[in-house]
Amino acid sequence: MKHRPWFVLTMALMFVTAVASAQHDHGKKEMSADEKAMMEAWAKSMTPGAAHKALDGMTGTWDTKVKSWMSPGAPPMESAGVSENKWVLGGRWIEQRFTGEFMGMPFEGIGYTGYDNVQKKYMGTWMDNMSTGAMISTGTASDAKTWNFTSTMFDPMTGKAAAIEEKITVVDKDHHIMEMWGPGPDGKMYKNMELHYTRKK
Repeated sequence: MKHRPWFVLTMALMFVTAVASAQHDHGKKEMSADEKAMMEAWAKSMTPGAAHKALDGMTGTWDTKVKSWMSPGAPPMESAGVSENKWVLGGRWIEQRFTGEFMGMPFEGIGYTGYDNVQKKYMGTWMDNMSTGAMISTGTASDAKTWNFTSTMFDPMTGKAAAIEEKITVVDKDHHIMEMWGPGPDGKMYKNMELHYTRKK
């Protein structure tokens, strides 16, 4: 039988709780080597580290200028917004709350960016009021100021998954850029979005 991730997580938490409880109730009882190894692995996997700290420069409130291209070679549509980014869950995830407009309509989105200590990957999620789906991205840091993510989005016209590439570049402590590429009509990747973040003074 295949266990769902939430079931495995629940079982692991129950085990850790049981071990901790047994230690409390029976102070003289020593944990087994397997129990110690599991406790150490769990503690290591849940502790924010340098990879999380590297994202710290993206926190704060930002004025955002957005350019989006509906097709290759088309003139960009431009809009503006505000992004409020803060650490949540004990420094494990940056929560981004974006408000602005898109194609003359109110736009709002919520995203989370963090680092998975187990998979050794950066992770991102994005949801907004222009879709009922969620985008889940995985990525790596090529240096201290550049992150590259890949993801998929489902095309509402075809219902099929389309590859997405994203790049975040920190210019300095008051500026960073997010770029996004997706497939054009010919299937080739083209830049369809660019966001410039300027720290609100």
